[in-house]
This record gives sequence, C-alpha cells and structure tokens, in this order.
Amino acid sequence: MKQLLKQVFSSQKHLIQLVLTLVTVILTTSLFATPALATGVYQLPSLTADTWVLDQGEVISRLNEGKISSAFEDLAKQTNKQVRIVTVRRLDYGETPESFTKELFEKWFPTKEAQANQTLLVIDTVTNGTSIITGDEVKPLLTDAIAESVATETVSVPLRNGNKYNQAFLDASDRLVAVLSGKADPGPPQVTENVQVEGTYKKAEETNQGNATAWVVGLLIAATVIPMATYYIYQINQPSSDG
Repeated sequence: MKQLLKQVFSSQKHLIQLVLTLVTVILTTSLFATPALATGVYQLPSLTADTWVLDQGEVISRLNEGKISSAFEDLAKQTNKQVRIVTVRRLDYGETPESFTKELFEKWFPTKEAQANQTLLVIDTVTNGTSIITGDEVKPLLTDAIAESVATETVSVPLRNGNKYNQAFLDASDRLVAVLSGKADPGPPQVTENVQVEGTYKKAEETNQGNATAWVVGLLIAATVIPMATYYIYQINQPSSDG
C-alpha cells in the first residue's frame, strides 16, 4: 500500500509544482498590477495644438471625442478661449484630482500669460473624482461658481446615474462653449427624484475590492495547496517499509 501511495504521489508531483507556480503568478500580478495603472503628470504627453481631449481613461467614444474636439477648436478660433478635457484611469498614490489638475495645468501652461485663456477639466475614472481650473482671462465669463458646477454637477450627475461618460462630457462641453462664447449659462442638468444623490461616489475601499478579492483568493489557494504539497513531498521522500 505504501508503495502504491508513493507511485500516486510521484505522478502528482509535477501537477503540484504547476499549481504552486500559478499561485505565485497570481499573487505577483495582484501585487504589481495596481501601480502600473496609476497615472502621474509626468506620464502624460506634451500638449499639442490639436489636443482638445486626452482620453487616457478610454471612456469617451471616438465619435463624441471628435464632436467635443471640433466644438473646442471652433471656440478657440472665435474667442481665443481654449478648453481641454483629460481623463485618467487612476492617480498616483497621494494624488487628488485637484492636485493633479493643478500640476498638469502648470506643465502644459507654465506662465501666467499662457494660462490666461485656458480651461482644464480632469476626471479620474476609478473614483469619478473631477476637478477644473481656469485662467485669469476666463474667469469673468466662467466664474469659479460656474466652473465648480460644471465639474460637480454637469459632469457628475450623468456619472452617478450609470457612469454615462459620453453624456457627461458632451453636456460639459456644450455648457462650457456656451458660457465662454458669452451666451447665457444653460445651468446644470435637472436632477429627477429617482436619481440617488447620496452615497453614489465610489469610496477608496470600494475601488480596492477587486485587488482585495484577488489577494484573498490567492491566499486561500496557497493555504490549501502548500500544506498538501508539503505532505505529499514528505511522504514521497520517506523510505518504503517494504524495503
């Protein structure tokens, strides 16, 4: 019987080694995947004359990106007021939408003169956190109150109502173009009663649940497989009592 067990355990040795390798790969991937997705200002490309939408988060359709870019380009030609929208998947650790937007604004427009006619709207698609910053020449039309409303209402309401990124940015571009063209502010979207207002932003712990799940699964597998593998190997290496 001992000899039979030895043969069975020996035939499973390669399978055990394969499972252990897979567990190691899963844990290693979980550990290093998140930092790779983080975006810092230094990772974004330099601004070009035809950059109006930089969709690093890949949440805007090509068609709508073209519509928004055309609207912003026409606005710049008619008024000299320029608007850019940037989406990112995840911010670097310790970074906030506000700090990231400020750093990017200063990177793309390093002087007060360059910043004067600029508006920059940024969203982190993991938390749906938004931020907007404007230059001095823009503020008489796009006041701080209106700019804040664009970020926290015009953009955020469609996101709270099903992550409708295309609608959010189309609505934001329409409102920004209207205000910066000197027209009346169309205002934020109307919020109906069935739109949940509270508790709709993703919390930090919620955004980490995917990684936490991967860790738990990996550790459970390891906790099951490693003791079994150790026992099997121990049994294989024991001298046969038949000898």
